[in-house]
Amino acid sequence: MKSITEWQQEVHSIARSKGFDVRERNVAESLCLIHSEVSEAMECWRDDDMEMRYAPDGSGKPEGLPSELADVVIRVMDFMEGFGMNLEEAMEIKAAFNRGRPQLHGRVR
Repeated sequence: MKSITEWQQEVHSIARSKGFDVRERNVAESLCLIHSEVSEAMECWRDDDMEMRYAPDGSGKPEGLPSELADVVIRVMDFMEGFGMNLEEAMEIKAAFNRGRPQLHGRVR
């Protein structure tokens, strides 16, 4: 099984091999592209398109909410690798911090 770091390196390598280089964009543009994938995931939820499926045109393109959420992660990984950040390390640090936070982060429902 691949580590998050290995996935991060692979998705960035794939993007570069297809002619995309996150470093040619500014940070705001890259973050907007991540957000656009979140918006596509939201549209799947609104359309009750919750299952992984393939485009009916025979292209083999995955569609549905799981595919869009994967695109979010792929965009984040590509961004972080391109700008020299380690997602796996950041996740470990954030998870450790979150473990120590109070229930509902101190808010009342």
